[in-house]
Amino acid sequence: MSGARAVTTNQPDIYDKLEEVVRKYASTEYLRPIADHTRTAFAEAEKFVLNFYKSAGHEGGAVRGSYKVILDSGCGTGESTLNIAIANPGIPVIGIDKSAARLTKAGAAPRNAFLVRAELLDFWRLALGKVKAGMWHIPYHALYYPNPWPKQSEATRRFHLHPIFPTLLQLGDAIELRTNWEIYAREFAEAAHVAMRVATPDRTIACEAFEPKQPITAFERKYKEARQQLWRVTINHV
Repeated sequence: MSGARAVTTNQPDIYDKLEEVVRKYASTEYLRPIADHTRTAFAEAEKFVLNFYKSAGHEGGAVRGSYKVILDSGCGTGESTLNIAIANPGIPVIGIDKSAARLTKAGAAPRNAFLVRAELLDFWRLALGKVKAGMWHIPYHALYYPNPWPKQSEATRRFHLHPIFPTLLQLGDAIELRTNWEIYAREFAEAAHVAMRVATPDRTIACEAFEPKQPITAFERKYKEARQQLWRVTINHV
């Protein structure tokens, strides 16, 4: 039996100030200075994307003049990045994590997978710049098992209760969050609904329990072995 622990929390339900927090950030821009090491990492990712399509000898990944790029945010050891890349061989997949130690544990990668150490919040803002400039098109953005910050006092450190959330919602035709904590999933979905009411994007949102047939990350494998219920939220353009 796996030793994977279930989430323990002093928060009984969805964060009670969720709508107030999400609405506050929905019309603002997160302006913290971007770390130099993330700018360097992003430039490396840009180069990888360009070289991937150049090596293919055509613009096959272009959509409306943009290069297709898949993001795997908080990829850990990169297992999920490699699996996503195998499933999407014609699109470069960028796995991002802030831990160099975790990334060194990655296995052999297919040619369309690229792992990079960076601060997620900074990387996302740089990526959104590429999207808005019409240079990148992100068909899928994976957020698998992010740190849930389970204490109620830590709630505003969660992605959906942070000033970065409006940026995150613009990064992907399809965004998929996976977690082993039901409250986190329900919060993420509700935060997206609130943000939609402010910005009125054309999106559908679904929150559901699910059972992965083939675990895609080390965490997912451990949770499945421990018979924990897993949850996912999907946000899609209509």
